[in-house]
Order: sequence, then structure tokens, then C-alpha cells
Amino acid sequence: MAILGNKQEKTYDTGDLKVPVSLGVIMDGNGRWATKRHLPRSAGHRAGAENLKELCRNCGRYGVKYLTVYAFSTENWSRPEGEVDQLMKLFVEFFDRYDPELAEEGIRVRFTGDIEALPEKIREVCRTGEERSKDRPKMQLIVAFNYGGRREIVSSCRKIAEQVKAGTVDPADITEQMIADNLYLPDVPDPELIIRPSGEQRISNFLLWECAYSEFWVSDVLWPDFGYEELTQAFRDYALRDRRFGGLSKKESKK
Repeated sequence: MAILGNKQEKTYDTGDLKVPVSLGVIMDGNGRWATKRHLPRSAGHRAGAENLKELCRNCGRYGVKYLTVYAFSTENWSRPEGEVDQLMKLFVEFFDRYDPELAEEGIRVRFTGDIEALPEKIREVCRTGEERSKDRPKMQLIVAFNYGGRREIVSSCRKIAEQVKAGTVDPADITEQMIADNLYLPDVPDPELIIRPSGEQRISNFLLWECAYSEFWVSDVLWPDFGYEELTQAFRDYALRDRRFGGLSKKESKK
């Protein structure tokens, strides 16, 4: 273990370990984590927010350049009003409290989702967070908030439809790349790996377009307990995957 200030820091020796440039994480299991401990669900969400800080630290040490986390989906509005209110307050508190630490780590913050449909206070946090972190060079933390993969694709199609209506695009010229170029954050690379804690084995409307060729890794560990060891194991397993993108593996192509 290496010592940094008053904290013990893990030594991140990646060696020849292949680490994804772009990583997606579905932060799932906060409520179950709290229920198991006879705590209110809000305590689970708070523990999950604390763990996001640790995930950023770990990914930064490993050299991940883009980390997209699923924080609040378009479907989460169906949860009880009190829980949604707590999530909104926690969102504001997280960035007020932890931005200095994110700055120290060189982490730029960006947001993806239907941000304009959020309350003004939340939109202001998004604007401020993006502006004050825009020059941080080490890693980008992309927070998917009020995000839905289907809504993102619809948004892209509407933008293209406006171009068709204006006569600047011919429908016959619409391509996959054009749709990709009109997504919320077209400059962010598609995730090579998506991690889902909590044991659930579904994508839950997360990065539907971008995950076309992502590798998936599922852990039974609930999100607030998902730490360095689990992340390291995910990267080790990812390094063993043969990403063929519909083609043949190197061994198969030699036959």
C-alpha cells in the first residue's frame, strides 16, 4: 500500500492488464443494501454516492479516460415522491461536497440525459459542474441523469428530422454515423465494458445505441459495496475477452 497524505492508497500496477478507455457502470442495489441493514432507502442512496467517489478514484488510477455512470433514469420518476426528492437533494449535495476532490483527481464532469426537463436547481448544478471542470485533463466522469437510451435515440432522430425538414439532409443519406453524431455526447467513445453490480442481468435502457458491441460484466455485490477488488476482477475478465465485432477471432482467421 502506498501512503498519500493521511490516507492509505492502493497501488495501481496495471502491468499488461488491458483496461477499457471508456467504461459504463450501472450503479444498482442501493435500496437492497439499505434494506439488508434495516435502514431507510435514502441511506443506501447516500452510501452509493459515497462509493461513486471511490469508483472515480479507482478508475482514474487505472487509466480509464471516460466513466459513464447511470445515476437516475427516465423511469425512476415512477418511484415514491419522497425518494425522488431525496435523490435530487443528494445529487446537489454530491457535487457541492466532492467537487474539490474531483478537481484534485483531474476529473472533468459532464452530464448526459434529458437535462432540460429537470428542475432549475438541478440544471444549474449541471451547468456549473461542467463549466468549472471543463479544463481537467485526466478523466471524464459522465453522469447519466434523467437518462433513457430510447429517449436519446428519439432525440437524435428528431434532430435529423429537422435537418430533413429544412432540406439540408436527404432521407436517403441518413446513416448510422449520422444518428451517432446527434446523440447527447457524440464525442464520448462507446463503452468497451459495462459493469452492473447487484446481480441483475439486464441493460435497463442504458446506452442502448452505444452498447452495441460492449462487453458486459455482472457482480452479485450491491453497488455501495462494489470496490477496488471487484473493479480489478472486472478488468481482468475483460482482458481475457476476444472482441471480434462480428468477425473471426485471430485463431479462427488463421484456420
